[in-house]
Amino acid sequence: MNAREHEAQHLLQVYGQLPIEPSSAMGVYLHVGDRRIIDFYGGHAVTALGYGHPAMLQALEKQARTLIFQSNAVAMEVRANAADALAAFAPGALNHVFFTNSGAESNENALRIACKLTGRSHVVAIEHGFHGRTAAAGAVTWNSQRWYGFPNRPFDVDFIPRDDVGAVAATITEQTAAVILELVQGLAGAHDLDAAFVRAIAKTCKERGALLIIDEVQTGIGRCGQPFATNIYRIEPDMLTVAKSVAGGLPCGALIVTNAIAGSVGPGDLGSTFGGGPLACALVQTVLEVIQRDKLMDNIRHLSHLIADACPVGPVDSVQGKGFLLGLRVRRNAAAVRSELLERDILVGTSTDPHVIRLLPPYILEQQHVQKLIEALAELPDE
Repeated sequence: MNAREHEAQHLLQVYGQLPIEPSSAMGVYLHVGDRRIIDFYGGHAVTALGYGHPAMLQALEKQARTLIFQSNAVAMEVRANAADALAAFAPGALNHVFFTNSGAESNENALRIACKLTGRSHVVAIEHGFHGRTAAAGAVTWNSQRWYGFPNRPFDVDFIPRDDVGAVAATITEQTAAVILELVQGLAGAHDLDAAFVRAIAKTCKERGALLIIDEVQTGIGRCGQPFATNIYRIEPDMLTVAKSVAGGLPCGALIVTNAIAGSVGPGDLGSTFGGGPLACALVQTVLEVIQRDKLMDNIRHLSHLIADACPVGPVDSVQGKGFLLGLRVRRNAAAVRSELLERDILVGTSTDPHVIRLLPPYILEQQHVQKLIEALAELPDE
């Protein structure tokens, strides 16, 4: 019995799965039997430092031998250190942290705060955006009615067509509690929003008293070649959400807010049993230290430019996105191209756009790995 058959016995069958069963991994490679597969997908943008990174293993072992878990009912230095590191890494005036378990939980709490503080019941999101599958996060996710399930949404939602500057002022009103958006829409195929569109949203939020929430679950923690995509777009959000890469593989997310927001919430307003657990917090600090120590954002920028210049080859027409959140627009079905690359020991992702492949590799990727991707793409049929 293989792992897929074994899983089918007692796990709900809700995931489409690839025809591989990794037994181990190291660096940027997944090990499948005798095969070494270069992982250009990083477990949905999670494995920032790849697999088996010595600094992560050392931090995990040290923390596990010290204290595996305690709740937020007690103060812990490891949690305070992680919050310090994340606040220092965050842009501008974002300097207070609430730890969660996931991106959806981070977005859920950001939306809760926005509605509570403004007393408003209208939220604006962007067409094609994805923010999670919980009640509020799912409500602001484009086309979520296919799986949403809840009989009602917790607030009124309107979606702005992406990059439509003219629709901004008409959609964000004095009744809008918040606008939530990804600066580079991940699941939609690494579509990077137009800068003028983003600036118009930020300006209108300030004018009309709506809070601006930037979802950096995929784009954050250095993935775009800067600490956050917010740094690239040069805007000042009220709240920023992260997860995915922040702990390099352990479940962890965070909501980062300004002084003004922090001063408006108090005991009992938010809560999470496992959010801010010591193992995850030890990794948050470690991941941020390694990214900066090893200049991995420089590596991301260098290799991202190389991919953008060289990857319009074979079935690839163009490259979109930023840093290591890239979309390869292909002339053929993206799922078919993904399968053909996997046969050549290269793992990539797809997206909701049937003609876009996503690349979300570990930050430790090297030029030799990019060269193998380019060579593999060149071998594939153009049409």
